[in-house]
Order: sequence, then C-alpha cells, then structure tokens
Amino acid sequence: MHCRKKGSLEAPEEILLDENKLAEGHKYFRVGVFQVSPDHNMLAWSADTTGGEKYTLYFKNLKTGKALPDRVPDTYYSLAWANDNQTVFYNTLDAAMRPYRLFRHTLGTDAQNDPLVYEEKDEKFFLGIKRSKSGRYLFMDLRSQITSEIRFLNADTPRGTFKTITPRKNKVEYFVGHRGKYFYIQTNDGAIDFKLVRAPANRTAKKYWQEIIPGRENVTISSFELFKDYLVVFERENGLDKIRIKKSGQADFSTITFDEADYSVWPVDNYDFNLLTLRFGFSSLKTPRSVFDYNLKTKQRRLKKQQEVLDGYDPQNYVTERLFATAADGAQIPVSVIYKKGMNKDGNNPLYLYGYGSYGINIEPYFSVSRVSLLERGFVYAIAHIRGSSAMGRMWYENGKLLHKKNTFTDFIACAEYLIDKKYTNPEKLSIAGGSAGGLLMGAVLNMRPDLFKAAAAHVPFVDVINTMLDPTLPLTVIEYEEWGNPHIEKYYRYMKSYSPYDNVEAKAYPNILITAGLNDPRVQYWEPAKWTAKLRALKTDKNLLLLKTNMGAGHGGASCRYSRLKEVAFEYAFILDRLGIAK
Repeated sequence: MHCRKKGSLEAPEEILLDENKLAEGHKYFRVGVFQVSPDHNMLAWSADTTGGEKYTLYFKNLKTGKALPDRVPDTYYSLAWANDNQTVFYNTLDAAMRPYRLFRHTLGTDAQNDPLVYEEKDEKFFLGIKRSKSGRYLFMDLRSQITSEIRFLNADTPRGTFKTITPRKNKVEYFVGHRGKYFYIQTNDGAIDFKLVRAPANRTAKKYWQEIIPGRENVTISSFELFKDYLVVFERENGLDKIRIKKSGQADFSTITFDEADYSVWPVDNYDFNLLTLRFGFSSLKTPRSVFDYNLKTKQRRLKKQQEVLDGYDPQNYVTERLFATAADGAQIPVSVIYKKGMNKDGNNPLYLYGYGSYGINIEPYFSVSRVSLLERGFVYAIAHIRGSSAMGRMWYENGKLLHKKNTFTDFIACAEYLIDKKYTNPEKLSIAGGSAGGLLMGAVLNMRPDLFKAAAAHVPFVDVINTMLDPTLPLTVIEYEEWGNPHIEKYYRYMKSYSPYDNVEAKAYPNILITAGLNDPRVQYWEPAKWTAKLRALKTDKNLLLLKTNMGAGHGGASCRYSRLKEVAFEYAFILDRLGIAK
C-alpha cells in the first residue's frame, strides 16, 4: 500500500494506491512506475498483470481521488514529470522488449497522439528517463552494457529539445546529477573504477570538466547523492562499502564507518534536495535490513527502522565471516559466510552456496528472514563473490565476461572446494543455487564438476547460450553481445559453445537438480530450461531427482504475491532438505 501524510507523522494517512485491491482477479500483479507530480496533486503509476514486463500506464488525481481516463499500454519502467504538472515523459518497447522510444504525454489528451520525442536506433542501447533531484532537469539515459550517453532538458520547458551532456564513446560510461550551476558526472573515462567531475550546466563539453574525486586503485565509486550543501559518495574499497561526505566549500571528506566484517550499504530514496539528512540502508547476513538517518551537519546517526523478525531472532546467535578462496590463476575470491554459533567445522555440515557472477552485478551479503530457516537446521549459508560481478572493482567484472567468462565458473568451483577443504561441509552435504545468469553458472559448474555437489537449484536459467545469442529477435540478445560476445563471430561462437550448459550436457552422473521457469518470462524464454531438462533426462546416467517446475502465470521474477513468493522459497528449501537427507 502506498500512503502519505502531509507535514508530520501525526497527520492523517492518505492511501494513494492499494495494490491488494488492484491485484484482485489477477494471478500476477506488479506496479512498475510510481511517480507523484511536483505539486503533489497527480500520480502516474503503471502495472503488469502477466509477468511479461509490459506495463499499462495510469493516472490519478490525488485531490479528488479519481482516476483519469488517460491510459498508455506497453510502457516500460521509467517516467518523469515536467514542472508544469501536466506533462510526463515515458518509454516504450520494441518487438525485442528493448525500451527504445521516448514519448511526451499531456494529461487529458489521447495517448495515441502522443508525440515521439526520441527513438534510439542502436539495438545495443536501452532508453530511460528520470528527473533530477533538484527538480530542474530531466535526464534521458541511453545506455548499453559498456557505453552511455545522457541528454538533458530543462523541466520548465517540456516542449524543448534535449541536449547531450557528452556524446557516447565506446566503453565510456557516465551518470549525471545536478546542483546549482553544475552537472556532477560520475565517469570511467580515464578511470576504470570511476571518478567524479563537474561541468557548468551551460558548458558540458569534456574540456570544461573539473575533477572532484580522481580515480583510485582498489576504490570504486558506486554512486553519489547531491544535497543543497553536501556531496555524498557511496564507494567500495577492497570489496567493502563505505560512505564519504563533503560540505560545499570544504576540501576534506568525512567517512561513515561500519563495525561488521561483512555487510552491505546502499542509498535509500533521498528525495528532498534541501535536507541536512542522508538516509541510507544497512544490512549484513545476520543484521536485518535497517534504515538510518545521518545528520550531515552534526554527523549523528539514528536508526529509524529495522526489519522485524519474529520468534525471538537474535543476531548474536550467529557468526558471519568474510573468507577468501584461491582461484586457479591465484585470484582471491571473497566468500561471505554465516552459520549458527557453536557449529563444529568437522566437514559434516549442510551448506547452501549461492552465486551469480554476470553484468557486474553484486550479490550483497544482506539479511533474509527465510534464510534463518536453513541456519536453524544447521546449515552454513555462503555467497561466492566471483568474477563477472564487480565485487572487487571493474576489472573483477571485465575478467568474468566475454572471452574470460569461464573464470566465473572456475571461481565458483574454487569457492566450493575451499569450503570443503576448510571443513565447513563435504560434497554429500553441499547444495548450490543461482538464478537467470546465475542459472547459467549452475549449468556450467554442474557440467564441469558434477561430483562436487549433492543438489542444485537453477532458477529461470540462461542455459541455451548459443541458440539464444544467435537469434537477434529475442529480448536482450543484441544488447548482450557486449556481455557474452556475438556468436556470429567465430572466436565468440567457439568459446560460448565450450561452456554453454545445454551444449555441454554429457552422458554421466549429475547431482539432484531443481529447475524453474516462468511461462511469460521475456528475459529467459521458458523453452530454455525446458529443453535443458529434456537433454539432461535423455543423457544423465544417475538416478538422482531432476525436476522442472514452470510457473504458468509469472515471468522472470517469479510470483508477485508475497505469500506465493514464500511458497516458492519453501519449495526450493524442501527440495534441498530432502535431497540432503535432512528430515525436517
């Protein structure tokens, strides 16, 4: 439920949108866009009722509570209001599910007549739109896996022309914010792990850039927040998050530090440009998700809310560790671990090892209520921060993609072997899991080292790499040439085929495997896990359990309902418990 209060917490609560009522009669329901107009009188929101990630856009008058007749089908995830409170910009999809067009809609007009503002012709680029926190500008974001271009428009003149900050340059990415007379730009141009510069809003060419934070070894700039009088930078140093803060006019940064050995920190929605308060989230494998307010002036930190955990959960009953496994080439792979205090490292503990390792996405060591179920049954839970993620910086990602992709798989195997060697578990008690590109990881390591694992869960797995990447009409194929390679080029074809899970199934024994799919999945089409399952059934020589479970009313993210999602987790855990011989 989306609610608001005017002025103070004591004010009466106003319900803007009740998703529970809207979801009635649908097997699947998920809100995409939720944007209130600058004057707080109008709401733009969108919904997907299939899991196919095509959203219908709606509008509501918040003063009267009435829905407007305006309706726009087949939109995507981003939208921005202009300052006239009557104009919105939104993006739409092409046949391959790529957001590529930007339209302008004026409330009260027929959406079929909405003018096309921009169309991105390059199939490797996605188009998005957002509003600067200052409220002064709209930013059109054009981005591939490795290259970006951002265009800006004064939010007071929605019928104006978007201008380019700096033209796209292959393998150069940047992100933009606005404050005062300047655009602040986070870029990897000449700094592989990003630097921060600023440029006058009326002179954005590179020659006018002024460096604020240079690129530094072992330090990645993850993101930044602008306030009227402060700059806040979220960084990752040697794989751990930190926050640095600088007041306007001062040279030095202060740093917010954290006590735990392994954790995750992220910015929470900091909507008010004029506040002296930074809101950020904190969590670890044992600490529930927490929201803090940090006074930028006094440097005082206040816990505002922490995820409630029932049944007397106490984080002091658990131990977290940050370990390092040695990869085949000597790289040190971080492993986040949690287990119940008092566990004996005798090699007989059940262990659940999770991995992903693609697109530079990090699987953060965050808290999960459902995971406590495993810990209380004696499990060790571990996350392998393998290459292909950016856990240890940009090169960590570069060394796990394209013609280095196999590092992702061998890193995961090295983590599993390390946990066995250090007596956390043994192959008869080791379960593994991953989803989407993490499902590719599962398929690859099961082909490479099926003897190492007892059970595996592969969710919506991207396993038919060659056939999918050879078909440019499928969603995501063209944009992902920069992630996996273009198989129409021989060297990429041969390399991809050497690890593609579907193409490397052999007549041999495999562990117990649970495979899931979504009928409406636009990212990994349902037939990929289905045909992988069929090939495994035809060739495997063991009698271990192989299940394919397809959700007939959902897409890539699984069920949308909270309770249905918990049932999906329970099903996976039941499979693993059963296969590992744990009775209850």
